[in-house]
Amino acid sequence: MECAFCAVATGRAPVSTVYADDRVLAFCDIEPFTTGHTLVIPKRHGVALADVDPTDVARMFVVGQQVAAAARVALGCPGINLFLADGQAAWQTVFHAHLHVIPRWGRADRMRLTAKGRRRPPRTELDRLAGALASAPPFGGSRPGTEPG
Repeated sequence: MECAFCAVATGRAPVSTVYADDRVLAFCDIEPFTTGHTLVIPKRHGVALADVDPTDVARMFVVGQQVAAAARVALGCPGINLFLADGQAAWQTVFHAHLHVIPRWGRADRMRLTAKGRRRPPRTELDRLAGALASAPPFGGSRPGTEPG
């Protein structure tokens, strides 16, 4: 079965286009969280963010920034959420990387992300985690060709 977003990117599925270029496509979500909810996808398939060419990732975020600016003007929303679910455990439901641009109106839009039970870890734990991340590829380690840009 073909990836739904690949079908959209190649014009084989209907879409309400906000913006398109040779690398990315921005279109209105058919199941929006809020009015104006837009998705920005790379035209080349990649399931996870790590699978997408870094140039395409950069373009996704630049276009996401532009969509956010347009939403503030066209819709009058006072805020925007940018959201990227990377993997099923992170709520990814369409397995083609995509950036959500979600206009926000505060409590009036009824959208919620809650984090009950959050705690503030001690600095030593944060330092340990930062060290582990900094020493793992692509930042550290020996995986060739993955040095940060």
